[in-house]
Amino acid sequence: MNKSDLIDPQVKLQQKGYELLLQGNYLQAASIYEQIIAREPDVKSNYWYLGLILLLQGQEIEAQTTWLMAIMEEEPEQIGAENAELREILKTEAERQEKLEEYSVAWKIRQSIKELFPKDVHNLLHLVQLAIESKTYKSEDLQEYGLIEILQSEPKLEVNLELLTLVLRSILDYAYLESSSLDFLEASLSYFVDNLQILRSILIPAAVDIAYSHGHSDIATNLAELYLRLDPQNTEILGHLTAFYQNEGNFDLGIKTAKLFYSLVDSLAEKIFANRQILRGLISAGGYWEESCVANRKQQDLIAKIIKVNPQNLDQIKIVRLLGANYFAPYIEDNLQENRKIQNQILKLCNDNTAVYARKQLKKYSQGHLQRKQQSIYNKKLNIGYISYCLRTHSVGWLARWIFQHHDRDKFRINGYFMGADNMLDFLHQWYIDQVDKAYKSTNVWSMAEQIYQDEIDILIDLDSITLDTTCEVVQCKPAPIQATWLGWDASGSPSVDYFIADPHVLPESAQEHYREKIWRLPQTYIAVDGFEVGVPTVHREQLDIPDDAVVYFCGQRGFKRHPVITKLQLRILKEVPNSYFLIKGISSDEESIKTFFYQLAQEEGVDCSRLRFIPGVPSESIHRANLAIADIVLDTYPYNGATTTLETLWMCIPMVTRVGEQFAARNSYTMMMNAGITEGIAWTDEEYVEWGVRLGKDEALRQQIAWKLKQSRKTSPLWNGKQFTREMEKAYEQMWQKYIEG
Repeated sequence: MNKSDLIDPQVKLQQKGYELLLQGNYLQAASIYEQIIAREPDVKSNYWYLGLILLLQGQEIEAQTTWLMAIMEEEPEQIGAENAELREILKTEAERQEKLEEYSVAWKIRQSIKELFPKDVHNLLHLVQLAIESKTYKSEDLQEYGLIEILQSEPKLEVNLELLTLVLRSILDYAYLESSSLDFLEASLSYFVDNLQILRSILIPAAVDIAYSHGHSDIATNLAELYLRLDPQNTEILGHLTAFYQNEGNFDLGIKTAKLFYSLVDSLAEKIFANRQILRGLISAGGYWEESCVANRKQQDLIAKIIKVNPQNLDQIKIVRLLGANYFAPYIEDNLQENRKIQNQILKLCNDNTAVYARKQLKKYSQGHLQRKQQSIYNKKLNIGYISYCLRTHSVGWLARWIFQHHDRDKFRINGYFMGADNMLDFLHQWYIDQVDKAYKSTNVWSMAEQIYQDEIDILIDLDSITLDTTCEVVQCKPAPIQATWLGWDASGSPSVDYFIADPHVLPESAQEHYREKIWRLPQTYIAVDGFEVGVPTVHREQLDIPDDAVVYFCGQRGFKRHPVITKLQLRILKEVPNSYFLIKGISSDEESIKTFFYQLAQEEGVDCSRLRFIPGVPSESIHRANLAIADIVLDTYPYNGATTTLETLWMCIPMVTRVGEQFAARNSYTMMMNAGITEGIAWTDEEYVEWGVRLGKDEALRQQIAWKLKQSRKTSPLWNGKQFTREMEKAYEQMWQKYIEG
């Protein structure tokens, strides 16, 4: 007699039935359990399995009926134990289906558990997670399940923190727009009181993604504020919150929070970041220039201290935040020598520390580049990668279109690396995706760098410089053997970047001594476009109470660029030109502080404030360009010129006045005007700026002559020839590659 002969036949039949259930042979399994029940009607577990089999076959009502009939036959004191057994059987099967990734089946089983045990918090959490996994989740599910009320009940429940964490992460990723998601988070807070680090690990990545990938700083703000209820002086959260407030235009609160953040941090690197956030809020608001200059001087002192200390053990988050430490200096002062010196030094410090904490990746990439170089041939098809978060409806996105459109695909393979670009509703972003041979999107620095390396990109073109810290960090890893910065901001100063693409006007030969990167000058212009789309204007003189015969000056730059010195010069021009008005656009920041800024300066210069007009932004760039037609003269900013706005002004054939400086940011309009064949309006001193502004305001014939020249420039100017410009960029790429493999 063998061992199996000793097993009860009924038990053997149960085992066979369960094996058939696991195999998915539900008809035979049901038949067997019906036989077992007929023989032993008092064993309730058989009803539980039979009901489960019916449920798996899609017979929900029959399943519920089977369970309820069995439960009703029990004595009241036995029902609790029997229910617990049923719950355990259903839970076990639900977990098995989850492991098989049969999420809809698992959801159906857990829905049955909910019908029997409506307040089982863990089952409800699993239901939410399964609905998200199967993409059937609806915001009303939380209310229907009563989950928020259950979590808020007293006394507090014992909740599996790992499961709650999983569901919170999922719901903030999948349904961040729903107000119920915030309610769910709020109800969950008390369960993390003794585990704040876990809560931060949920909320910080979610808030950063929601703010920067999806463009909802208001929701990110709510997440951070909810966390601060438990931990009101957490510097990590406060650091992010300063940016969230400022991004949604709440500058006063952003500045206040940044000052609190500064008071709570101790290390030099953290002080630099906190002060930068104070400066960012002040300069963005546009009405706090004296305080901005004080904050900038403090920033320069702090940066000088850390450069002198030269720490070599800073962690990744501190380095990422240091990358943009000197970002605002060119907006405040045109000091090429000092600004570039500091920029080069701080990026060298960041690069040295990156080489420590990313040693493994950098070594791998360096060795890989060397191996590829030894195998390289001269006349190969070059792999060009463009990395940016701006390839969308953004200034860089509008200007870079033509090189993507005109690239010679027989000679170049073009890849797009989109940092954090998750907004598929952005038509220009989608256009870029359609233009490249391969598109890769990520917010993760390491995965982005690895992808660039694995794609064997020969030349990586960085369009962000230090305007996005994560892009800059990818470039610091040197995932491509040749790296160049183009178009976005000035050069970063990173030792990992080989070239900065410019032209003879924007950076003359004398500028090279101030740059770590080799300045690669294109023969005529560092940017060209084939033109701009122009819509229907929405702003007219009559609605602004401006006479038809008046002279209208216009400035459309944001708060960063509205320096009080250049604003005073603009107001002096207005004062000297009778019947003139000043149109100020782009109040995306604090409207009242901007008006206060202009009114105060107008009073100081003796200009009647009634000659100032403030207009808000418009929903599209094409309408913005059409509205430029209201202006007779555009007045550029200094020490940070316009770039896209300058090109748009010239394309609309409107005369402009620009003040030329030393730094890259102070020479953008100069190079664009020169390449359009226009010298009228180019000023080399403050006095010349006022003189040109007044002359253009009083001389209508001169304005007409410039407008005619600009119209004619469309036929011959390199500024309006995207195809020719692309050929010059491609020639530069080929020469860079040749120099590299000969190196």
